[in-house]
Amino acid sequence: MDDEKIIELYWARKEDALAETDRKYGAYLNTVAGHILDNCQDSEECVSDAYMRAWNAMPPHKPAVLRAFLAKITRECAIDCFRRKSAKRRKRTEYDCSLDELGDILSDSTSPEKVLESRRLTEVIEAFLAEQTADHRRIFLCRYYFIDPVRDIAVFFGCSESKIKSILYRMRQNLREYLIKEDFDL
Repeated sequence: MDDEKIIELYWARKEDALAETDRKYGAYLNTVAGHILDNCQDSEECVSDAYMRAWNAMPPHKPAVLRAFLAKITRECAIDCFRRKSAKRRKRTEYDCSLDELGDILSDSTSPEKVLESRRLTEVIEAFLAEQTADHRRIFLCRYYFIDPVRDIAVFFGCSESKIKSILYRMRQNLREYLIKEDFDL
């Protein structure tokens, strides 16, 4: 079923909307949550929560791109779950690793989580990414927004992990310089 019809089901308040959403996007959304949580049960719970948030958001919201809308909601649910359970976790997740990587360019006095919530920082990062090549922008988003493992990004782009790591490292360094130029106290 195409996205427009699924959205129509949400707007008509038909429960089939949830089943169709799960059929089309369930595996993808579990992957999004899984990269943050690294726990199948928690990921499934977050995806279920995301479906309910989508149900409550439509109407009045009518997403232009259903996949991106659902991924954003799932990501937010997974990050909330991660924060709730962070004291209980035993091993590092991709989310931990990606925050550590970004933490290298941020001030020690400010946690990456707090800084990343800043609206101005978001605008500056968007401007920085707009200046990058399409592939570099997608690599950055795969790693730091979708929390994809480096090996998965390398496979997707058809190159080595070391090349992806190198691109990400250079982008972090360039982002650091860009943030300094934009008067961020690092």
